[in-house]
Amino acid sequence: MDSITTVKNDILKEESYLHVLDNGLKVYFIPKPGFTKKYAIFSTNYGSNDNEFVPIGEKESIKVPEGIAHFLEHKLFEEKDGNIFNEFSKLGSSVNAFTNFNQTAYLFSCTDNFYKNLELLVSFVESPYFTDENVNKEKGIIAQEIKMYNDNPGWKVFFNSLKAMYHNHPVKEDIAGTVESIEDIDKETLYKCYNTFYHPSNMILSIVGDIDFEKAIETIEKNIKKDRENKISKVQGIYPDEPKEIQQRYIEDSLSVSIPLFNIGFKDRDVGYDGDELLKKEIVTNLLLDMIFGESTEFYRDMYEEGLINNSFGSQFVASKTYAHSIIGGESENPKEVLDKIIDYINRLKEEGLNEEDFERIKNKMIGHHIMSFDSLEYIANSFIKYEFQNSSLFNYKNILKDIKFKDIEKRIKEHFTDENYILSVIKPK
Repeated sequence: MDSITTVKNDILKEESYLHVLDNGLKVYFIPKPGFTKKYAIFSTNYGSNDNEFVPIGEKESIKVPEGIAHFLEHKLFEEKDGNIFNEFSKLGSSVNAFTNFNQTAYLFSCTDNFYKNLELLVSFVESPYFTDENVNKEKGIIAQEIKMYNDNPGWKVFFNSLKAMYHNHPVKEDIAGTVESIEDIDKETLYKCYNTFYHPSNMILSIVGDIDFEKAIETIEKNIKKDRENKISKVQGIYPDEPKEIQQRYIEDSLSVSIPLFNIGFKDRDVGYDGDELLKKEIVTNLLLDMIFGESTEFYRDMYEEGLINNSFGSQFVASKTYAHSIIGGESENPKEVLDKIIDYINRLKEEGLNEEDFERIKNKMIGHHIMSFDSLEYIANSFIKYEFQNSSLFNYKNILKDIKFKDIEKRIKEHFTDENYILSVIKPK
């Protein structure tokens, strides 16, 4: 097939193939010869943050209820003649879906019947079926899910930390919305969101495994809807202005926990770009977090031996074009003391300097983990889509990581960890 583009990564000994359909859908294939498992994920560049946008065919922007992307994910599994889960079960495959802040995805894994599964995946994502009755029925189901998550300490401490960091950005709102917001969802709004964000040109289908790519493309071509307009302008979410400052320093809640949970958040004030520049910042910051808070550090050992933290302690940096933050979290009988020690420790490192040997060791460890991760079909497919939506590539990850210098880490600790941009979120026992 002449329209297939091939990209090879000689260092990783991996390659990818890309075919773009006439309607703009990008189909990626990463071959894994000899693997019995096959995996496919069909994703749209549309998540819970996208609550304000200009719909296809219209000129004025609209605001939709919080939680509608997640609601739409739920509804696509329901068809006129039943539930799609049963159809995948008959084929012996496992199907799932997720909605996060920036994307919604539908996926399956199987060992047999790959092309039948692929046909089913494309068909149901391309066939929305919303009625007043089934939309109202779903409201009760999702309301129970929202209440369940509101009682989940780990979920609550995380979203409280986002509420403390952000003034206006929709990332501070629960992905599923609120019981009140989903009451405003109707079938007309669902179709408007679907027709705008589920256009093939706003979507990627990623396949990993030992399969025939040309046969996969034929399967997709046969099942993709042909009545969609081929050429549309790129859908842009509209986001409110977000101050650089945090919203509040401390936020607290009480739930049924035996030990208090905490999240220490550092709001990133350096946002507004994507591509390899964003990917580099993500790698640099996660490398830095591992250097200063990882299990191999003296700080971790001292805090653990003092009984201030346990093995739930960890850290992560997440970033998008419009928001970014680091979160350090875990369980502790005294979260405020943990915070004080972390702030003192960071300030001391900024004055005395970081250890370059630690930098090289953690960097090599990350390179090793990245190479090993290519044994996971799920990691490959999901990460491929994530970075493609950010205008970068999973295949760029290792080269960017390899080129990171110690001075990048030294600069980042001074810029990101300041006395003005941190918050503390705590869940205390009732």
